[in-house]
Amino acid sequence: MVSAREADAQKLISAASIALQDHMNIPGWAKFVKTGMSRERPPEQHNWWHIRAASLLRKIYIEGPVGVQKLRSYYGGLKNNGHQPAHFAKGGGKILRVMLQDFEKMEYVKKEKKGRSIAPKGQKFLDGIAKQVKST
Repeated sequence: MVSAREADAQKLISAASIALQDHMNIPGWAKFVKTGMSRERPPEQHNWWHIRAASLLRKIYIEGPVGVQKLRSYYGGLKNNGHQPAHFAKGGGKILRVMLQDFEKMEYVKKEKKGRSIAPKGQKFLDGIAKQVKST
């Protein structure tokens, strides 16, 4: 049995993002929003929403119950402060919350006391994609 932990992360995320395009709709405001305080411009890829969603689902699968604040630190980066030294800034939380709510509607993620964890349906989804990626 192949699990998402054993599969190559980059191949798994790209395959999962293609599979999620049928299930998730991109909000209208997503074209104009930055992904965090450390970014200067919105993402340029047209399917960045699905790539981030696939990455988020894999991160929840691997890290266990995890909250939005912890996920914000995973998707953060260095903020350019001009002449001053750069410092770490967390990523945006609205994007993550909306994706998590979509995953809850699709029953891929379940809410627990200490954050969200992967549901059996989400685990089956990622393991199936990992099996496809491993076989190719």
